[in-house]
Amino acid sequence: MDLLEAMQQRHSVRRYTDRPIEQEKIDALEKFIDACNSESGLHIQLVKDEPKAFDGAMAHYGNFSGVRNYIAVIGKKGAGFEEKCGYYGEKIVLYAQTLGLNTCWVALTFKKIPSAYEVGKGEKLEIVISLGYGETQGKERKTRTAQEVSNLTDTSPEWFRKGVEAALLAPTATNQQKFFLSLEGEKVRAKAGFSYYTKVDLGIVRYHFELGSGKDAGIWK
Repeated sequence: MDLLEAMQQRHSVRRYTDRPIEQEKIDALEKFIDACNSESGLHIQLVKDEPKAFDGAMAHYGNFSGVRNYIAVIGKKGAGFEEKCGYYGEKIVLYAQTLGLNTCWVALTFKKIPSAYEVGKGEKLEIVISLGYGETQGKERKTRTAQEVSNLTDTSPEWFRKGVEAALLAPTATNQQKFFLSLEGEKVRAKAGFSYYTKVDLGIVRYHFELGSGKDAGIWK
């Protein structure tokens, strides 16, 4: 499947089977993560066969089970850090979907295992993404309308409509979808609402919008 198909088919999955991820898929993921790190300056890492992060009470409260692999989204703190984590993390999520793997963004319901990944000086573990073969493919969730998250009208260009529709497929913390996209001339302004992890969410939204609209990062105002 291509990335647009992956975006349509991908849903959050919290329960995983014990099927191991094939080495060729591990290799492909690590190569893709390296490319994302080179482009972004982040320090994202693939953590393999490490069950401790998801064996505690918080993970059970979040209905996670069988998680032995995850992506640690790490980087240097600074302006735009959270958005960058969302943008590049979602690039990896959708790439994983094209490999037939399932994922879920996890902000709070996991335990930090410092020995499992490297956090350098000035860096922060912002969030993790569970990874593996799900018991199911997940399910669709309710979304807000295009008019609730953008200034889309009947006269808006088709590329903007497609971008907003793709943005509505973006995973956001507790499905809050607190973002707004405004078409201003030939550019788009993206704004995060006020809540937890909305800046990470906005990075995910930006990536979805670019995929759906066919525009690159130059579209943003």
